[in-house]
Amino acid sequence: MGLSFSRRTEDSSTRRYRVVHETTYTYDAEVTSSFGRCYLSPRELADQRVAEHAITIGPEPSDRSEGVDAFGNTDTYFHVTTPHTRLLVRGESLVEVDPLEKSITDEGPALAPWELARPVGEAGAIAAQYRLDQRPPEIDDAVRAYADAVFTPGKPLVEAVEELTTRIYSDFAYKSGATNVSTRVGTVMERREGVCQDFARVAIACLRSKGLAARYVSGYLATEPPPGQDRVVGAGATHAWAAVWLPGDVWLPFDPTNNKFVDERHVTVAFGRDYEDVPPLRGVIYTDSKGSKIHVSVDVAPIPD
Repeated sequence: MGLSFSRRTEDSSTRRYRVVHETTYTYDAEVTSSFGRCYLSPRELADQRVAEHAITIGPEPSDRSEGVDAFGNTDTYFHVTTPHTRLLVRGESLVEVDPLEKSITDEGPALAPWELARPVGEAGAIAAQYRLDQRPPEIDDAVRAYADAVFTPGKPLVEAVEELTTRIYSDFAYKSGATNVSTRVGTVMERREGVCQDFARVAIACLRSKGLAARYVSGYLATEPPPGQDRVVGAGATHAWAAVWLPGDVWLPFDPTNNKFVDERHVTVAFGRDYEDVPPLRGVIYTDSKGSKIHVSVDVAPIPD
């Protein structure tokens, strides 16, 4: 496992993707009513533009609406009243993503001591919510000790974030199925294994333990197939990473799973204080069904220039 932190390179450039995220539920008995809420709409950001977007739900909902939550994310609510044994939720988007601006990592607040990045006063009022611990608390002695080893006095913020990212990448093993969405940070710290959302949450807890504002980001990551192999359609997955606030209301996003700053391969869908704020899809059904299956297909297809 290499430990070389990945930054923007000279050949980094804007990329375009068609993203398809499809979730299918099948039930062994008829469902009479399905309520759902999903976060499948990529965000419009300074470094990301959404040219096309559509969400398809089948059967057709009798009630459906879109809204914007407290964090500025677009969510879609639906209620299907047609009896069904299969529910399909499909999001399709055409997005354009820029590389991370070098000024975020190479200038100003990023180069200042990390202590100066704590949100204070009027300028940090909005970001202050992102420095608060979860309820129940996730910050414990193990998290504090892990963060203390990285955030030594006076260290430039960007260096501390790089070191934290690389340390998580080195110390924790990626193991699909080792955790679930309810697994707590303390459990991940103890087992030293998990998936992207776990590593993002460990990083966020460490940052918050030092009084820094950190948010959870959900989205997609475009991956390249091994040399000589074709890209497998639908074999992708949702992804998660973290971002730390800098004075000037700028966010520095980083990806502990891949030991790098977020770049033009990351498609941002939503962000909040934690996974619970932005799950891709959740809902409630009314049925006598005793069993169900879920199939998720994600495809992030690059579009040639």
